[in-house]
Amino acid sequence: MVIGNASPTSQINNELYHQLGERWYTAQDDPVALLRAESRTRNPWVADLIRQHFTANDTPILDIGCGGGFLSNHLAQAGFRVMGLDASAGSLRIAQRYDATSSACYVEGNAYHLPYDAETFQAVCAMDFLEHVEAPAIVVAEAARVLRPGGLFFFATFNRNFISWLIGIKGVEWFVKNTPPRMHELSLFIKPAEMRAMCQANDLRVRELHGFSPVINRAFWRMLATGVVGDDFRFRFVRHTIMGYLGVAVKAG
Repeated sequence: MVIGNASPTSQINNELYHQLGERWYTAQDDPVALLRAESRTRNPWVADLIRQHFTANDTPILDIGCGGGFLSNHLAQAGFRVMGLDASAGSLRIAQRYDATSSACYVEGNAYHLPYDAETFQAVCAMDFLEHVEAPAIVVAEAARVLRPGGLFFFATFNRNFISWLIGIKGVEWFVKNTPPRMHELSLFIKPAEMRAMCQANDLRVRELHGFSPVINRAFWRMLATGVVGDDFRFRFVRHTIMGYLGVAVKAG
């Protein structure tokens, strides 16, 4: 196993997200349940920071790689004006179906070429997405382009090291039911220093950076024993960034 930079020949399996359907919101015997658990902790943090930074309730927000709409729909319920963009039309249909406000706008599009003018949004999010593309620097540059000066860029991804491979990739394959092959590729994981460099190259100053890890509780041990991720499974913010991490950057000006 080589721990190195992203390769143009890596074969990550992004097709799996096109076929989840209702399982985005219902499946417990699937790693998508881990995404739901992560969102239960992360979404309020994102909403609170946006609310602290901006006073207007109609703050325009772009959620890149929104998938089934876990973050977009939460932000819409919080009263923000949300655009969710994803390459999967099936995922977008599910996201729209679960939008209790019917106010989020979902668009099929390419994160390398965002279909928006410069300085359109006050916040841009790329959560659990950057490790699924070959050129994350292009996505960060596009996010910065459509972000207004003083706007916020939120990101969440995985650190690239042996521990992330062992626990974040192999551990999920071993212990969570119906984990497909190549759901993640270590070569596409991003070291925090690389994330900071991509932000700095686009006038984005990282303001907060937090580690992110599962809570070791009864639900965690139940998952190891049964392969099922219950609704009581939880994640928490931690000091180290050995595996997953998330942060927010502010655009200069």
